[in-house]
Amino acid sequence: MVGGFLHSDGTCALCRKGMHASCLHGGGFDGCQAELIRIPNADGTLLATPELPPDDLIPSLLALSDVMCTGWHAAVCADVQPGGTVVVVGDGAVGLSGVLAAAQPGAARVIAMSRNPARQQLAREFGATEIVTERGAEGIARVLELTDGIGADSVLECVGTEEARQQAVGAVRAGGSIGLVGVPHGELAVNALFWRNVGLRGGPAPVRAYLPHLLDLVWTRQIDPGKVFDLTLPLAEVAEAYRAMDERRAIKALLIP
Repeated sequence: MVGGFLHSDGTCALCRKGMHASCLHGGGFDGCQAELIRIPNADGTLLATPELPPDDLIPSLLALSDVMCTGWHAAVCADVQPGGTVVVVGDGAVGLSGVLAAAQPGAARVIAMSRNPARQQLAREFGATEIVTERGAEGIARVLELTDGIGADSVLECVGTEEARQQAVGAVRAGGSIGLVGVPHGELAVNALFWRNVGLRGGPAPVRAYLPHLLDLVWTRQIDPGKVFDLTLPLAEVAEAYRAMDERRAIKALLIP
């Protein structure tokens, strides 16, 4: 079974609109990092795999429960289109999943913003065509240089800090779209968006809405989002897993019960 980071009944008015993250009868979980967990609204939250998955698919199936669907949500909210130019702000597990998501509909260019060589390499594997290492005003200037001075059609903001949001606003073209999935910290320059006709959408990913399609892509080995897990530890070492991610020694840790 595969499920998301929120439970949903699958039948309320908002679930029927595909917004399972805002289910009228849903919510969060207690005990997700335990050997066993009881899932509320299981019928509307979980999706069965076609059969018992092979071990090598487990990381990618686990990625579907959170980071891959979140990156996918960023691409949907940013209206990524075939032939378009996409900038991804953030090189964590969600940002890298956003690169993979942006490449799927056939974006012509996917520009990943990253300073970390290992993460740059994975971004390339996931479909990034260019890497921008600069940040702040220099990062925005580099994106504009790469896009004939106008900016990207779509920007995926996968961090949530005020600096990352400013980067997204500066990197998007007039009439383009930003997908926000980073948990928000700080302000967003709404006036700058208004006068440039920039679209803005985002929030917690409605994982259950995306699971059928993404499960098929993983099961048929068309995508391998499990590569974001570059550290595997037993559940008893969960504190070390968080330290490694916080110190950027790991992109994402996989815990084995």
